[in-house]
Amino acid sequence: MGQPAIPPTPTSASVAGKTAIITGGNTGIGYEVARQLLVLKVSRIIIAVRSTSKGHEAVASLRALPEVKKANPTATIEFFHLDLDDSQSGVEFAKKVRVEVPELHLLICNGGVNLMSYETSKSGHERVMQVNCYTHFLVTLELLPLLRATAVKCGEPSRLTFVGSSNQNFNTLAKNPVKDSETVIEHYDKKQTYSGLQRYADSKFAMHAFVQRLASIVPSSELIVNDPCPGLVATGFDSGLPSWLKPFMYVLRKLMARTVDEGARTIIYAAVVAGQETHGKFLQSNKVDPGAPIFQEKAGQTFVERLWKDTITEATQYDAELQSFA
Repeated sequence: MGQPAIPPTPTSASVAGKTAIITGGNTGIGYEVARQLLVLKVSRIIIAVRSTSKGHEAVASLRALPEVKKANPTATIEFFHLDLDDSQSGVEFAKKVRVEVPELHLLICNGGVNLMSYETSKSGHERVMQVNCYTHFLVTLELLPLLRATAVKCGEPSRLTFVGSSNQNFNTLAKNPVKDSETVIEHYDKKQTYSGLQRYADSKFAMHAFVQRLASIVPSSELIVNDPCPGLVATGFDSGLPSWLKPFMYVLRKLMARTVDEGARTIIYAAVVAGQETHGKFLQSNKVDPGAPIFQEKAGQTFVERLWKDTITEATQYDAELQSFA
């Protein structure tokens, strides 16, 4: 019983001299990814989270780790404010990055939530989609020129990795398709389309759709974008689940879960080790996976195009220059 073993990161892997940003890097897999990047000698790492106190606590904790002190004592570890519940915060975060970060080699979109009941974000959209997708998409579009310019300057592709999930297979598109009369965002904003047990799946489905579409317009020589699934991991991510479901998930994680170290290694593999063959791809246990079957159908590809169009329309409400992606 269990999941395929995740091999150790190759000793040849290094991010020395590079700058990385990780959203939601103060806890769980995000924190562990930050730790592993520091051990791999990343020169500068920015933890992007909502809480100022938790952000600074994470920075102090990472600095104090013996393995970080030993492997990378001169690393720059910083906190930047980013509230994924708010698109405007995403714009302000990206603006700060463009001013203060001359080169960006790795952007890891890790922050996320899983909620059983419908909630509205500060930007007026359904919260799971806002946090897991919309603000990340906006930040990505805002920082894409910096990622590409860094690649040209350094002579190797920059990296953009979204933390995906095989839960995308449980998306609701087939049983509840997006109507022609509504945008994708309007569809997910409707309370009647909300399923607490499947909205997380819908968000990861939309995430992979975005990854596919972005990969079609950016060459892998400049940017490798992918979305690996860390698998079932022993973290506190179940805090948003109803009380009746938590005991089941507790037992499941005890029996089958990867350690946080193993889960984080799947992200490190995608963001540091994997090559251009993973551009636009979903990864499962460090291998390219086709993702949700509906992506092989016309309905899935239509969704990819509609999501991209509606994402750009939404993004231009916060930054008119993003219309260039339309």
